[in-house]
Amino acid sequence: MVDFNYCNLTAGSDKQTMITAEKLALLRGGQTLFDDSSFQVFPQHRVGLVGKNGCGKSSLFSLCRNELQADEGQLNIPAKWRIASVAQDTPALEQSALNYVIDGDKPYRQLQSELDQAESANDGHRIAEIHDQLAAIGSFDIEARASAMLAGLGFEQSQLGNPVKSFSGGWRMRLNLAQALMARADLLLLDEPTNHLDVDAIFWLEDYLRQFDGTLILISHDRDFLDSVCTDILHIEHQRITQYRGNYSQFEAQRAEQIAQQQSQYEKAQVMREHLQKYVDRFRYKASKAKQAQSRLKAIEKLPTQAPLRAQADIRFSFLTPPQLPNPLMTLRDTRAGYGDTTILRHIKLNLVPGTRLGLLGRNGAGKSTLIKLLAGELPPLDGERTVSPGLRIGYFAQHQLETLDLQASALLHLQRLDPQASEQTLRDFLGSFGFSGDQATRSVEPMSGGEKARLALAIIIYQKPNLLLLDEPTNHLDLSLRDTLVDALQEYEGALIVVAHDRHLLRTTVDEFCLVANGEVNPFDGDLDDYHRWLQDQAAAQRSEAKQTDNSDDKKRDRKEQKRLEAAFRQQVAPLKKRIQQRETEISKLEQQLSDLHDQLSDSSLYDDSNKDKLQQLLATQTELKQSLELAESDWMEAEEELSQHQQEFEQANNA
Repeated sequence: MVDFNYCNLTAGSDKQTMITAEKLALLRGGQTLFDDSSFQVFPQHRVGLVGKNGCGKSSLFSLCRNELQADEGQLNIPAKWRIASVAQDTPALEQSALNYVIDGDKPYRQLQSELDQAESANDGHRIAEIHDQLAAIGSFDIEARASAMLAGLGFEQSQLGNPVKSFSGGWRMRLNLAQALMARADLLLLDEPTNHLDVDAIFWLEDYLRQFDGTLILISHDRDFLDSVCTDILHIEHQRITQYRGNYSQFEAQRAEQIAQQQSQYEKAQVMREHLQKYVDRFRYKASKAKQAQSRLKAIEKLPTQAPLRAQADIRFSFLTPPQLPNPLMTLRDTRAGYGDTTILRHIKLNLVPGTRLGLLGRNGAGKSTLIKLLAGELPPLDGERTVSPGLRIGYFAQHQLETLDLQASALLHLQRLDPQASEQTLRDFLGSFGFSGDQATRSVEPMSGGEKARLALAIIIYQKPNLLLLDEPTNHLDLSLRDTLVDALQEYEGALIVVAHDRHLLRTTVDEFCLVANGEVNPFDGDLDDYHRWLQDQAAAQRSEAKQTDNSDDKKRDRKEQKRLEAAFRQQVAPLKKRIQQRETEISKLEQQLSDLHDQLSDSSLYDDSNKDKLQQLLATQTELKQSLELAESDWMEAEEELSQHQQEFEQANNA
């Protein structure tokens, strides 16, 4: 379920309209994550939170949700803001996917509950009130909104009624994301939302977030996604949170300029230091120049003594040269791929030669991973030919590559098993380029972070000197600097490269051509990722058009059924008004009869004799009271009639729309 709460952080007054951090500091496990950090996040801004793995990004989210307390300073969030984030766990529920996502809309579910109670109590007035409130929050289209959201995230219409428990872990994370997006949040916190999405779902999410009318803070290692969505960047580095205006590319440019300026100032200061020091050394002991020498010593003390903090040292690795590059490396001729009796892809034709750099595009489930497994030899062809050349060395990074690591073994032991003849120092030197130096090379895999395991998996593949590299989502768990390192390494790689990735920057910078996996076939795609985005939009439009044509055949039956449902809902909504009108009509009729009877009594001439003076006054007073009651009843009746008429007009307009 979506994590959803009201904020109760420090000093957030009702008038506060933005997030402010003042000299914020947080320590975890004796380690300072950030210190003396101040920033502001304005309403409706979309902020990218970036930094190396372990720098404190997720801990800052925990501060925002009031799950942690700052060690120093304050993080102030408006007290009445509703905060939503993506739940990390999803119970195995019988509830349908659609209803699970709708649960994210807390106000709607609360009103639904109140409506059930009012209907049980037969409280017509309260029922009418709740229906007005439901209309005010747009509840009439909530199922359509949830369905559209799930479609954007890759779910088929036929899956929406399936129980949550029937979906795999990755698809449940998509359900959690959809549930968080349904929340009426003032502040939305998203931690790596693209990790379980393919390219088409990422395109949809970008469009959705750009239209989000709340405040967004986003952790992501996808630079294209950050560029498309973000208006600001918060960067955590050297235990300090620094704020930048603009998207990720603009942040990189600003940061590079700052480092260059600081370096230039430092170098100028060093020149000045050397010049002043020469004067001091020359005249320090000359009485006539002692005062000037002392003045220059003070000036030296004020000069900067440290070079500017550079970016943290990046890990740099490269692919080893394969011992040979046969041509072709592999050929597929009219090959059919699938599982058992189920065909996923047919008529596959590929000729892979050294220098091939191919990206695979296609919707989730279209067969991209099936094709990669066929190329890797993990999946035998159901039909056709798969021909490999002598000397072929395949390096295969699968989506679940991290699960193949021996958790009890060290990084060093993994390589020693591959190459028992290599010296320990040679293997240590190799592992050092992947960030495993000293004791890190000999500790077990189990406590490693996801990023460290991904680095080790890449190291194992690279050590084997593949001439055909098959990468299926290789950037999961890698931070931005490691992704850049991988891009640099792949650009220099000499063998053939096949990539499936949701990281568009990786695809744009490492492949030369694309194949589209769709409708059970693999065909060359004449275009780039922008063309693929347009293709996806055209496909979606065609599907909507086809669905509309299909629905037209059943429109009459559906319209009749829907009309009856709407009419029943309308009758329930206006029932309290009709009851009120009927009550007033009965009351008016009764008052009019009483006034008529009173008029007959007042028509008796004997009533005006002095002996009947008291009776006359009593009857006149009663007449005045009855007229006032009648006036009030008629006024209330007219008000109810006008309200009913308004509801009827709105109902008719909705039907005619």
